[in-house]
Amino acid sequence: MMKNTIRLLSSLFAGVACISTAYAQHSPVKSVGNVNDVKISEQQVNITTQNAYAEVAVYSPSVIRVRLDKQPLAPDFSFAVFAKPQQTKATINQDDNQVSITTDSLKLVITKKPFTTTFYTPDGRVISQDEKGLSTSWVNESVTTYKHMQDDEHFIGLGEKTGNLDRKGSGYTNWNSDTFGYRTDQDPIYSTIPFYIGIHHNLNYGIFMDNTYQSDFNFGASNNRFSSFGARGGEMKYYFIYHKHLADIITSYTALTGRMKMPPMWSLGYQQNRYSYYPDTEVYRIAQTLREKKIPADGITLDIHYMDKYKVFTWDKNRFPDPAKLTAKLKDMGLKLTLIVDPGVKTEAGYPVYEDGLKNNIFIKYSDSTNYTGQVWPGWCHFPDFTGEKGRTWWHGQIKKYADVGVSGIWNDMNEISTWGQKMPDNVIFDYEGQKVSHLQAHNVYGLEMARASFEGYRKALDNKRPFILTRSGYAGLQRYTAIWTGDNRAEDDHMLMGVRLLSSLGVSGVAFSAMDIGGFTGNPSVALYTRWMQVGAFTPYFRNHTQVNTKSAEPWAFGEEALEIARNYINLRYRLLPYLYSSFYEATQNGHPIVRSLAINYTFDPKVYSVAYQNQYEFGNAFMIAPFAGADTYGTVYFPEGNWYNLYNDEMIAGKQEKISRISTQQLPVFVKESSIIPMQSLIQSTAEKPTDTLTVHIYKGSRNNSFVYYEDDGESYNYENGTYYKRTITYNAAKRQIVFGKPEGSLNSKFKNIKVQLHGFADNDKVMLNNKSANTKTEFVSFLTPISTFDPQGVANVAEGHNVKSLTFGNSNSQITLGY
Repeated sequence: MMKNTIRLLSSLFAGVACISTAYAQHSPVKSVGNVNDVKISEQQVNITTQNAYAEVAVYSPSVIRVRLDKQPLAPDFSFAVFAKPQQTKATINQDDNQVSITTDSLKLVITKKPFTTTFYTPDGRVISQDEKGLSTSWVNESVTTYKHMQDDEHFIGLGEKTGNLDRKGSGYTNWNSDTFGYRTDQDPIYSTIPFYIGIHHNLNYGIFMDNTYQSDFNFGASNNRFSSFGARGGEMKYYFIYHKHLADIITSYTALTGRMKMPPMWSLGYQQNRYSYYPDTEVYRIAQTLREKKIPADGITLDIHYMDKYKVFTWDKNRFPDPAKLTAKLKDMGLKLTLIVDPGVKTEAGYPVYEDGLKNNIFIKYSDSTNYTGQVWPGWCHFPDFTGEKGRTWWHGQIKKYADVGVSGIWNDMNEISTWGQKMPDNVIFDYEGQKVSHLQAHNVYGLEMARASFEGYRKALDNKRPFILTRSGYAGLQRYTAIWTGDNRAEDDHMLMGVRLLSSLGVSGVAFSAMDIGGFTGNPSVALYTRWMQVGAFTPYFRNHTQVNTKSAEPWAFGEEALEIARNYINLRYRLLPYLYSSFYEATQNGHPIVRSLAINYTFDPKVYSVAYQNQYEFGNAFMIAPFAGADTYGTVYFPEGNWYNLYNDEMIAGKQEKISRISTQQLPVFVKESSIIPMQSLIQSTAEKPTDTLTVHIYKGSRNNSFVYYEDDGESYNYENGTYYKRTITYNAAKRQIVFGKPEGSLNSKFKNIKVQLHGFADNDKVMLNNKSANTKTEFVSFLTPISTFDPQGVANVAEGHNVKSLTFGNSNSQITLGY
């Protein structure tokens, strides 16, 4: 009886095995399969499997790249990744069952039957692993990698994506799209950054999938088993990044994809825009009103109505008869001019730009070698091929025309590519650095390469001056060339708050210089919403007010005297904070850390920061925490992460790890300062062309944690800083030693400030201050961060005018180390 049972079970198992084998052979899904061959060479492993070819390379101690394809791997190429692999000590071993790769920061184990990957910490904890039974597979030409979804895993990043900060439970598609007035849950929108960070069990890791085809990311949408990432064509290529601290993951990601250059100082000032300001007399009126009403500003932007019938690289001679005179007069007023530029070149005989493009054969083409024609603002257009050097070089020559008349900034628009109908055919061919690919592969990278062409051309045209470049569309690595804004948003409260999350997500994804249209592009904001948005805008990287045609005017004076006064107060504060902001941008050039920082960056394992209730809160640099609320909100709950926090306006100290209900005032944006913060400020100026007084004021907030801040200056306009012409010193707060140290300056530039004034917040009356080991005389001062409003309700006056007393002392800005003790 027992023998018969065994024979029966054996037959059943054999039958199941045959069915499984047959199913696998005829399945529409092709898996990687078992490993057949392994070749090890220094930092790289090349693997052949039943159905694929794999290459696994150590890029640095914390970064490993995985490549997979159904065919032998082509030479590696990327528009995003410029970094080369670092020489890294890596131990690679194999046996019959697995291949292991170990660095001093992480370990990767590749199983052979079948091919799967698992990433471990050095002490053996699982960071990330392929989902058992799924791993990587193909459906036709689409390739997807499936990762096991950990318990309570959070996902953040992916750049410009709507929805919640935490991507858990959602899916996303990357296909750059022109999405006028997009919904707060619409996907995709304008740009593609296929990089995200996973967080679980006090671990965090990053994955960057470098593939320019349409791609899809799934973080548990319609399944409870896996997270996944994949593309509709091309190979599977991803970089796995592991660090203990989330901020270091951003640093490693931007080491791969590049970091921004220092922006021109003027681009950090307030920018006034509209679709559109014309003719030139209207531009002069706007400029003069800004100055008359004492609204600090540095730029005015012109939309498409400055062109002759929307044709790129032209001027409407009736509206703008003398562009050079316009830019010169604005310069005299301390204002720079930025122009919109679209990629479409009108197919019009006799139009010099079109004729030159034909002559130089730089337009994208159908597969039969005829130029592709699509309709956009000027009518039927051809489009330069920015994915090849020839097209970019041609663009350099055209764009010089704007530099020659004094234009300082270039705003790249409609570069998804956008055409009426939004259906560019798949059979359009792009150069793609000599590889000749279809629209399917080139689409997502077109905006990046247009921004690159604009940056490179304008940098060349301006000689040693820094250009300002803005883009609507892009791909991973865009931070090397351009700032980005979040497109055609709506004048609605939920769009303002979503805009904050978009900037936070872009920051996590390596983009430090970002913006949203303040006040909303479509529609008309209420006075309360406009006022709140202007307050929030003062704490964003690029501060641009913008509205579309056929809406009400949206300049600060258009919403009444109280709104004007509040907006001016926060613009004033922005200009006083420029030393802090400029130094924060310098940090971004060094380590990729953003200006707008999701609380997840510094408080990664605090579950409250992922709560929908608090996901809009963010840090502005490393000192401020901003808590945005809807314009009409009168009460709101703020979450304070670990540590102590100061109310910016009255120095009230608030303990962390608590939620606190607060009254929300129209006159005040809730802003808090982290304990131990170091914040350099200057006197009020009306534009960055104006010099502040010769005293730098450094605000220091007493705390229990050590902190340091790298204060940075350069000339604000050239690239001389790359050759050492800068002024930099590290300011250190040591809580245990009760000491504040201004380190010795570095660089060959002298500071523009002759004196340093230190203002000490939260220090007790009995804290006696020592300057370089000698007793220092301090005085108590009333400090107000906002100009008091004197003409409105007493409650509002009290809220805005409320200040606080602080200890202060002033000393010369010595080139030696300066030490304060207390």
